[in-house]
Formats: sequence, structure tokens, C-alpha cells
Amino acid sequence: MTLSWFNILRLGLVQMALGMIVVLTTATMNRVMVVELALPAILPGLLVSIYYGTQFLRPKFGHGADAGGRRVPWITGGVAVLGLGAIGAALSVGLMERSAPLGIAAAVPSFLLIGLGIGAGGTNLLALLAARVSEDRQAAAGSAVWIMMIFGLAVTGITAGQLLDPYSAGRLLAVTAGVSAIALTFAILGTWGQEGDSPAPRAATRPGDDGPTAFRSAARALWADARVRGFTLFVFASMLAYNLQDLILEPFAGHVFGLSVGESTALGGMHHAGALAGMVAVLVSGTALKRWVTVPVRVWIVGGCVLSGAALIALAWGGTRAATWPLAANIFTLGLANGAFAVAAIGAMMGLAREGGARREGIRMGLFGAAQAIAFGLGSFLGTAAVDVMRGLIDTDAYAYGVVFAAEGVIFMVAAAMALTLGQTRRASETPGGLVPGE
Repeated sequence: MTLSWFNILRLGLVQMALGMIVVLTTATMNRVMVVELALPAILPGLLVSIYYGTQFLRPKFGHGADAGGRRVPWITGGVAVLGLGAIGAALSVGLMERSAPLGIAAAVPSFLLIGLGIGAGGTNLLALLAARVSEDRQAAAGSAVWIMMIFGLAVTGITAGQLLDPYSAGRLLAVTAGVSAIALTFAILGTWGQEGDSPAPRAATRPGDDGPTAFRSAARALWADARVRGFTLFVFASMLAYNLQDLILEPFAGHVFGLSVGESTALGGMHHAGALAGMVAVLVSGTALKRWVTVPVRVWIVGGCVLSGAALIALAWGGTRAATWPLAANIFTLGLANGAFAVAAIGAMMGLAREGGARREGIRMGLFGAAQAIAFGLGSFLGTAAVDVMRGLIDTDAYAYGVVFAAEGVIFMVAAAMALTLGQTRRASETPGGLVPGE
């Protein structure tokens, strides 16, 4: 069954749901712990690293759905678990006001649930798209679904920012519970009937074909593919650069620019709005403008990484001139660049997942997703740890944050250099759905 555009957009509701919940846990709750509760920035960094640390299970989640023949239960169940984890995280942040040790202890299992939920749901959503979307629509479908996710991030960030002023633990819990309920509703609406009335035939033909031995064999074979391996390493490098700034951006706005919780949350929404604009630019250039001009996917990937690095270096410079620096414009530009390179990389990712053949999309998407998530978790830890170290060494917050942002910019430039080599291992017989489609 090939998905129509209507059903592709319905699946986009699921991606939107995932983004709506995650933005509260990685941005708003992080800001509250660091600024309102005056806890070390490394604390939310470690908590988010816990949930990213569970993402090494993504290939296993994808392989399990490959073998079982159904992805929708993994998707809706994952969103439900994600929502429960977010509500638990909000409760634990409120508990930290009374007792930091108890609050931290309560946060650990909550962030584990967040990781398991987004790993199971996100991996199989992308695998379902790769399997059910026709090849000529894959790049556009990936762009459209990711645009919907960023739209959800932006709307949730801006709306939550308004609802959370003035901040209280009760407000945080109410907003989180409401967003989680809406997200689960979106997930159910988005996946209803997307796989038909009966499961697809099982890929396994012998006893044990879907067991641990089969998974290890499939994983070894996948990693042996030089093109898959090279793309996985690029995903890791670029997403490490991307996420180093994620957990320190709102504390930076509070410490250096003096913004309130609501204002810094809305600033995070501005970053996501910029990412949305970048994704729309890639989508339009590959559909509506394709007849007149075609921009190779590699140009979007490399250009997005370079502009992201430049925007981070500008942010480091701007922090030393907080009184006059156009912070919102700088953040919007960073988001614009992030969105352009990310959605172009997603198009390449879907093409590579489909190349693996029927019933292998899940494990391939799981590998790419694991690389992204491990990089995110490492970035969360390194970014927050670096800020704590630099604030201990340097008296001025602007310079302390600036050193970290500048270092992130350099890593983005390295990722851009890696992206230049992405298509070099591509064989002449491969189709445009390969490693860097549209070259």
C-alpha cells in the first residue's frame, strides 16, 4: 500500500506529537532547573543524556517491528510512554524545589521512559514512511513530516512560554499533562488505519529468524556497508554539533540577556520557527521550483552546516554585546540553517533505508536514529559540562558561554567537510534515492 499525501500528512501529526512533548523536557524544564532552581547546568544535561542513552535500542525497536510486521503499535505505544515520562519529569522538577536529591531520584526513571518512548515511536514512524511512501515522493514526504514536527515545536514553545508566566511547579505540570494528552490524540489520529486490517507477512521463515542471533547478524551486515557507515558517521558529527547548544541556549538567554522563563521559552520557539523556514525552503526548491532550478541535496547539507557554524560563532560574539545584539534574529538564523541541513539529511536517510529492501527499513532507520540520539546525548552532556567548567574559570557569563558556542561552530564546520565526501562512495548504478539523493 502506497500512502497518499493525505495519509503522509496524517503521519506528520505523529512527528508533531513527538516534538510537542520533547520541547518541554529539553528546553523548558532544563531552563527551570538551571535558572529558577539554581542547579548546575550539568544536571539537566545528565538527565537528558540518560534518555538519549537509551537510544542505542533503536535498531532493536526497528528490527522488532520488521520481524513482527506491524509498526503502528510501536508508534502509538511509544508516544504514550513518552507522555508518561514527561509528566513524571514535570513532577520531579516540582519536587526538586523541596528536595533536590528526591527530585533527581524521581527524574531518572521519568527520563528513561522518555527515551524508550521516543525511541520506539520515532524509529518506526520513519520506517513506516520509508516503506510505504513511493520513491518519487520520499524526499518531499520527509520534508513535510519534519516541517510538521518543527511547527509543533515552535507552537508549543511559544504557547507554553505564555502559559508558564509567572512560573510555578503547578503550571509546569498542567501544561505538560495537557500537551501530552493532545500529543497522544494526534498519534492515534495519525496512525489509524495506516497499515491496513492485517499485519504484513513476517520476514522470518525459520525459527529464531527474529531473535537475538538474527538481529546481530543483520546489524553486522548493515555496518559492513561503507555508504551506510559513512552516512551514519556524518549524522553523528552533525547532530553532535547541533545539540551542543540545545540545553544551554535558554540558560544563556537568562544569564547573559536577563530574559524570563516565558521569554527564553519563546526564544526557543523562535529557533524552531527558523528551522521551519529552512525546511520549507528545501521542500519548495525540490517541488514547486524544481522545474526551473534544482539545488543538489549536498548543497543544502553542506551550506546548512556552514551557516549553522557561522551563526553560533556570531552568537558567541553577540553575548559580549548583549545590550544591542539582535538576539532573536541570530537565533532565527541558526534555526534556519539547522532546518535546511537536517531536512536534506532526512531525505538521504529515507533513501538509504529503502535501499535495504522490504522489511529492513526499521533496522536501518534504527541505526541512523541511534547515531543521532547518541550524538544528542553526548552533546547534552558536553555542552552543559563545558558551560559549568567555563563559568568556573571565567568570571563573565558572556565569555564563558561564548567559548562554548564558538567551539560548537567549529564542529559544524568539520561536519560540513565530512558532508562533502558523502557521495564519493556512491556506485554509478545507484538511483537518486541513494546516499545523497538529487545530486
